[in-house]
Amino acid sequence: MHVKKGDKVMVISGKDKGKTGVVLAAFPKKDRVIVEGINIVKKHSKPSQLNPQGGINDQEAAIHVSNVMPIDPKTGEPTRVGSKTVDGKKVRVAKKSGEILDK
Repeated sequence: MHVKKGDKVMVISGKDKGKTGVVLAAFPKKDRVIVEGINIVKKHSKPSQLNPQGGINDQEAAIHVSNVMPIDPKTGEPTRVGSKTVDGKKVRVAKKSGEILDK
């Protein structure tokens, strides 16, 4: 996958198009990611020990990885991802500016 947990991404299609957020979780086998503040859904919860009242909560749902693009650290625009070797280690690189995406 071209995104990892902790990456700042922009949504490029769907109801949240143009919004940005940080990847909270990535699911490579399902090709999905959960992005902070994106694809908010209502979740009904039964009363439990932790939540005695129960009710309806807002939470992020997974979004397909093809609908997000990493943000270039230099320009702040969405960019594609390439890779190159630096000091014998493979790193992810932003195609637009050549900046290294890995920390």
